[in-house]
Amino acid sequence: MNYIQQAFKGRNEWYLYLISIFLILFGWQIIGGIPLLITAVLFSDGVGGFTKAAENNFLGIGIDSNLYLFLMILMFIFGLLALIVCIKYIHKRKFTTLVTSRKKIDWKRFWFAFVIWAVIAIIITTVGILMSPEDYVWNFKPVPFFTLLLVSFLFLPFQTSFEELLFRGYLLQGFGVLFKNRWVPLIITSVVFGLLHGANPEVEKLGYISMVFYIGTGLFFGILTLLDEGTELALGFHAANNIIAAVFVTANWTVFQTEALYVDHSEPSVGIEMFLPVFVIYPAVIFFLSKKYGWTNMKDKLFGNITVPVAQENIIDIKGVEENAS
Repeated sequence: MNYIQQAFKGRNEWYLYLISIFLILFGWQIIGGIPLLITAVLFSDGVGGFTKAAENNFLGIGIDSNLYLFLMILMFIFGLLALIVCIKYIHKRKFTTLVTSRKKIDWKRFWFAFVIWAVIAIIITTVGILMSPEDYVWNFKPVPFFTLLLVSFLFLPFQTSFEELLFRGYLLQGFGVLFKNRWVPLIITSVVFGLLHGANPEVEKLGYISMVFYIGTGLFFGILTLLDEGTELALGFHAANNIIAAVFVTANWTVFQTEALYVDHSEPSVGIEMFLPVFVIYPAVIFFLSKKYGWTNMKDKLFGNITVPVAQENIIDIKGVEENAS
């Protein structure tokens, strides 16, 4: 049974997806946002102060950047918990079926992807610093940096896991059941993933051309998931990407405004680094992984149809007979 077919191990009525999406958004944005809201109010002067806090991303008004990062991640943790509850109690299936088609989660795949992308990200960032050293300022402060390191490694994977399991897991499987194919869910989840990043400050500074990177990255993660029949690789890549982004370089126009090692003071512009990952590095990584894991029948895995497993068809037929008999 392939990855998308794992959804057939539970209930898939359309209204259950609507209920679940509502609960996930409620847990993520409402319940998860309460600690951030309370903290913002405590560090502001009433409603006006809160508005000012929001405009400044809660930084520069007395809130430690590491605390702010943790509170932001906490929102995703509540979203992840809501997703787990929905899978278990609404869709009536095991959480593992959301992660992989294998009998158990393959953590070796996760860590392999994590290390590979961490190395690539560090090399790319280091090359950028060496090529334009005048744009970067060394910002190492022991206590804030090591606190950031701790928060990033312990909690950022929850944020990236929520995004992956929501888009490359829950929605990819759900749309697969709905459209009975693979390529439509891949396109939809990649585009929605990119559009949700449209609120990032990078998009405001660089323009909507930067959506090429976000949608392309979502497409990359989705392709990995379909070809490997599980999200382990995507989970590893995404976690490594965000951790390196948080601890290595920061700027006043990026989503991660942290006590990173370097501060980029250059004027933001669209350059080759925007398109290099999408059109060169991602395809190269897919090719490398296809050789390592022996992926076969790749065309069908990306464009093939989704069918109801035979065992599931028998269950549906039995239910239908019982209902008619009653």
